[in-house]
Amino acid sequence: MTDVRSHALAAASRIATPVGASGGAFMLDPEVLGPGKDVGYPGGFSFYAAGRGGVLGDVDAGVVVSAFGFFAETLVRPLWESGIAVEGARAAADRYTAGAASWGRRRLTDFRGAERLVELTEKIVDGADTTGLTLFAGWRAQRRPDDAAGRCYVLLHVLRELRGSAHVASVAAAGLTPLQAILLNPSARGVDQAKFFGWGPEFPDVSQQESLFRRAEDDTNRISARTIATLSDAEIDELVEQVDAAATALARPVGD
Repeated sequence: MTDVRSHALAAASRIATPVGASGGAFMLDPEVLGPGKDVGYPGGFSFYAAGRGGVLGDVDAGVVVSAFGFFAETLVRPLWESGIAVEGARAAADRYTAGAASWGRRRLTDFRGAERLVELTEKIVDGADTTGLTLFAGWRAQRRPDDAAGRCYVLLHVLRELRGSAHVASVAAAGLTPLQAILLNPSARGVDQAKFFGWGPEFPDVSQQESLFRRAEDDTNRISARTIATLSDAEIDELVEQVDAAATALARPVGD
């Protein structure tokens, strides 16, 4: 893979955790999923599957499984099919995006760096090469909110999908299966995480494949860094600072 600036590479590694946690915090929150059930989705997870995957359009569940990367098809297929039966994939994606914007807006209204983080993040996501990054490409194409707080949060999620899609590609390139990657990921919950993602009941011994996972992590950081490298070093420093500040704001209980 083509080398990238060391400053961008360090930043990609540095923001991975706050972007992953903050950009995905809304996904299964009852505040977002509850309104989906109110309009007819048979359960919160079906709204999640249809809403997150709906940016891909009215496709077979197998396409969504491929884009999500780490969920078992036996879990995703029934959730996707029951979810898109409610109002279609595109409407589900729009509703889910609105839910994300509302969730983030409530927590970032007083975040003074929202407009600047929007500027920096849009430079990254709009300038990124989407080759092989299917779910990210779908989310990048979603209409973004007009207000700074809502737009900032949706873009944090899009940035999360960028790294997530890069990780899916990197895991495959390393020769790992999705299940193996879950079990090897030190930030995941091992078997518990695998069960939550629909795998089991038997789980392979992955103790001899740790080097492959490290390779996948390195490649993920390089793909992410390649997109961050569209910024200057000074802008990259700003990005890291603003991502940390936004993560702190998002972690506060609503109303504090």
